[in-house]
Amino acid sequence: MENQVMPREQLGVCAEGNLHSVYLMFNANDGVESQLRPCLANIAQYIYELSDQYADTAFNGFIAVGANYWDSLYLSNRPAELKPFPAMTAGNRDAPALEYDLFVHIRCDRFDILHLIANEICQMFEGLVELVDEERGFRFMDNRDLTGFVDGTENPKGRHRQEVALVGDEDKDFKSGSYVHVQKFAHNLSKWHRLPQKKQEDIIGRTKQDNIEYAAADKPLTSHVKRVNLKDLQGNPMEILRQSMPYGTVKEQGLMFISNCRNSDNFEQMLNSMVHGDEHGNHDHLLHFSQALTGASFFAPSLDFIERESH
Repeated sequence: MENQVMPREQLGVCAEGNLHSVYLMFNANDGVESQLRPCLANIAQYIYELSDQYADTAFNGFIAVGANYWDSLYLSNRPAELKPFPAMTAGNRDAPALEYDLFVHIRCDRFDILHLIANEICQMFEGLVELVDEERGFRFMDNRDLTGFVDGTENPKGRHRQEVALVGDEDKDFKSGSYVHVQKFAHNLSKWHRLPQKKQEDIIGRTKQDNIEYAAADKPLTSHVKRVNLKDLQGNPMEILRQSMPYGTVKEQGLMFISNCRNSDNFEQMLNSMVHGDEHGNHDHLLHFSQALTGASFFAPSLDFIERESH
């Protein structure tokens, strides 16, 4: 008889989309782990409680710990599939690794509230970490990427989001946690906009205006949709939950790509399919117009894990 209570997930992992986001990447100062563990527990709990306080603006968030920092912070045990970002390069396509110790991801439908909370979180961390990178994301038109195409159409819906994104009984200590991969993609929009619309649609594998996926027979092997819709050896779809949003200014803009998954393999296979392509070298032609500037691997543990390890 299973009477275990499910560990509580961090609410931002599977949350539905928002209008705004703030991404904070930190590196920890040397030797602060014993103070950082309770600090992380406080911040994770704070984010959790704010989801109630700011429910009318759909506030949510999560904290994730970097693959390369995990063993310093949590000595007892490590998520089974947590490994450094799988950097790849082929031709002029580059998926570099740029790892961080901690990632705080907060989203909301009001930008001022996010700004306020981001400042609060940085104050709670004071003296323990350094803020290395900060980006602010926004919803563009009706959930479109800055290329003009609808983003995340394939995302799991409803309860299926939890099934895809959260670790289950296969790794009991880390149940309700999630493997997180983050890449900051800068788009070359002037180059992209010079393409005729049909050419853009062939690169994505969908129509632009009404977001209709090409029929299988019409889908170029180099289209983005073809390269990321993978199946495992049993023929099951290898899914991830995308929490991506456009980011940036006129000077530099693109997509903060965020993958949440119950394993780290699905993302790695997708990235490999984009960069290296299939056995005939059919890679993702979207990468001719969008360049990954960063690549980082994290794990977002359950609230219960963070709480339990805080002492």
